[in-house]
Amino acid sequence: MHLIIVFMSMLLFFPAAEAASGSGAPQPAGIDFGEAHLKNIKQLTFGGQNAEAYFSRDGRELIFQSTRDTLACDAIFRMNADGTNTRQVSSGKGATTCAFIAPDNRSIVYASTHLGGEACPPKPDYSRGYVWPLYDSYDIFKAGPEGGDVQRLTETPGYDAEAVFSPNGDKILFTSVRSGDLELYLMNPDGSGVEQLTAMPGYDGGGFFSLDGKWIVWRASRPTGKALRDYQTLLAQDLIRPGNLEIFIMNLADREPIQLTDNGAANFAPYWHPDGKYVIFASNMENPKGRNFDLFLFHLETRKVERVTNYPGFDSFPMFSHDGKKLVFASNRNGKVRGETNVFIADWVW
Repeated sequence: MHLIIVFMSMLLFFPAAEAASGSGAPQPAGIDFGEAHLKNIKQLTFGGQNAEAYFSRDGRELIFQSTRDTLACDAIFRMNADGTNTRQVSSGKGATTCAFIAPDNRSIVYASTHLGGEACPPKPDYSRGYVWPLYDSYDIFKAGPEGGDVQRLTETPGYDAEAVFSPNGDKILFTSVRSGDLELYLMNPDGSGVEQLTAMPGYDGGGFFSLDGKWIVWRASRPTGKALRDYQTLLAQDLIRPGNLEIFIMNLADREPIQLTDNGAANFAPYWHPDGKYVIFASNMENPKGRNFDLFLFHLETRKVERVTNYPGFDSFPMFSHDGKKLVFASNRNGKVRGETNVFIADWVW
């Protein structure tokens, strides 16, 4: 949630937020963590697990995934960018992840397991350590702006998720295991014209377009030796172990991957600044074995990395508004119970 690591959604997915929360101790509201780029931080959700909140093109709304109230796993919600008018736009059947709003606001995309069963899919066996499930019943669906008229876009066996629209809405970028490995693909908004973008062994996912549509950014693992064998063994069981992930970019004209980070940490959830000169991402680079994830800014010209958040816990899933004036992100800060993750919005200042 992106699944995952979602990473995954996730995100990418969302279990990432639960497992990555620092000490898990709730922090009192109103603490100043000395985050100079973030002003007027406002909490938009309160309680449960909320993550992967992404702006509509006009910046007026957010779409996100949430496990709350009586939900046993994530459903897709929309809300105004000030946190008002929150409503569920997926059916509540199965698990969902990685939602995105089309630039013209006439449709949304997200991944769902509902065709594989209305119940939440089972959690993975953690006897082999912390792993994320790649449910083979995940497919990508397009729906109307409020969730009606659901259309299936992917039908290949195995995991399809982590879909986002291009800035002009003519393409969808997504992750799929259809080749036998987790790779990035492009397709048309109706699911046709599928093109594979990556082909190296390892996980490629959580991709986003630059505002001009010419570049993508994503997270990837490039395991070798024993690590590659472990990755392939888990993948055959529809699992992935989050760990060493690096940030890559690619110009869609030449389609050559360019690696940005190389720190051996879990770097994920990258997003472009609208000016195309920076990439923001989440990482535990200061302690790759730890669970404290912060936001960092990568300057493409100088390759310098600047820390953005200082909260001693989980901060991730950042997205800039298209005018660059706002940043939305997910965090454990202000949580009333251990592992609670909420959506926050802030003014971005240089």
